[in-house]
Formats: sequence, structure tokens, C-alpha cells
Amino acid sequence: TSPFAWLRTRFYYLLIRLYFDQEFSIEEFTRGAKQAFSVVSKLLSQCKLDLLEELVSAEVLQVLKEKISLLPDSHRDALAADIDAIMYTTEGDVRIYYDDDGIKFVSILMCFWYLNGANLPDEVPGEAKVFQIVFGDESTKEKKHLLTANYEFQREFTEGAKPDWTITRIEHPRLLE
Repeated sequence: TSPFAWLRTRFYYLLIRLYFDQEFSIEEFTRGAKQAFSVVSKLLSQCKLDLLEELVSAEVLQVLKEKISLLPDSHRDALAADIDAIMYTTEGDVRIYYDDDGIKFVSILMCFWYLNGANLPDEVPGEAKVFQIVFGDESTKEKKHLLTANYEFQREFTEGAKPDWTITRIEHPRLLE
């Protein structure tokens, strides 16, 4: 992350605490985002989309229903991220905006890097190389792929709105395209 982007996101976190939620903590948000990512990615890989209705926006859920049914099993398996397999998490873009009706929203894009043992080909669609990590010795070696995912979380901060974050974008590059 560039120093400018880092400062900009910290400024947005300050604005969130000052004007929307005095209890907001990026550390606590990140912990919750990791848990949500793990749960949602596992449900996606199991095609249990009906269980995502409270966590994912209706628009995203509709797109997922179309895409998941077309995925090969290996790609579906690769969507699942165990919380202990998340190697790195960082915030992407943070946005604060108001719609035409005066409704206030905050959205935070989270980027996740996770290990997955799905049986993916060495070259995945799009001719992009997936990192492979081998654990163990020659007789017990286990190959894992280092995969990425981007999930955008959005919350409405209008007075009287539910204090829940909703996932409004799900990207698993080269898997869920």
C-alpha cells in the first residue's frame, strides 16, 4: 500500500468514528470481516446460497446463483477459506457516500489471501499463475494454492437502520469469473 492510500484510509476511519460510529475499530472490523469471509466462502463452495440471504446483498446473490452452477468442482472447492488458512488481510478502498434520499453508507473493500488445497490445474483460466506451496517431505507432501478474494462490506448509517454489514461485492479472481 502506498503511503498516500494508507493515510487516506486512516482519515476515512477517523471520519467514520467522528460522524457515524464512535465505537468503530478497524481491528474489530477486520476480525469480523475475516469470519464473514470464511463462512460465506465455505457456503459458496457448498452451493448453500439460500443461507447467504442475510449476509450478501440480493443483487450479488443473484449473480452468484448464475455463476456457481457453471463452476467445475475444483473451482467450487477452491472458493472455501478456512479462517486459519487466511494468510493475509488488508483493507482496499474505503468509501463514505450519501444517496439522493439522504441515506448514509460506508463501504470497505477487504482483500484476503488464503491457502486452499483444492485440486486446481497448474494454470487456471486467464493464463495466470497460481502460487503453489508444498508442505511436508516427499512421501507426505501436500500442495496448496495461495488464492485471493475481494469482498466489499457495506453498512447503512442512517438513523434507524439495522447496524449490520452486508457483503455487496464478491470476487474470487480466476475462479468465480
